[in-house]
Amino acid sequence: MNQWFALVIVFVQSFVGLASSAEAQTGDPGAGAAYAQQVCAKCHAIDRTGSSPEPTAPPFKDVANTPGMTETALTVWLRTSHPTMPNIIVEPADMDNVIAYILSLKD
Repeated sequence: MNQWFALVIVFVQSFVGLASSAEAQTGDPGAGAAYAQQVCAKCHAIDRTGSSPEPTAPPFKDVANTPGMTETALTVWLRTSHPTMPNIIVEPADMDNVIAYILSLKD
């Protein structure tokens, strides 16, 4: 797992640890899958199977199955710049949809 991603998860769990994994999702997973195909699939494996085209980019299924992964954690992650990731500005509705899609891949 990417070290930056792990640090963000620890930060979120430490300071926003009140969010539960049962929190209500607000996005449309179908729209999130379409957005991910257009924007994220260049680097990430966005389906339940396969490896990411960019070896340092975690597959979305691995992100979804990270212990403690929540909508809040993904929101923080997507709003934080990362040295190994392009600075993509995701509109709020698209972010909700992508987050809903990623969380839909959880086993």
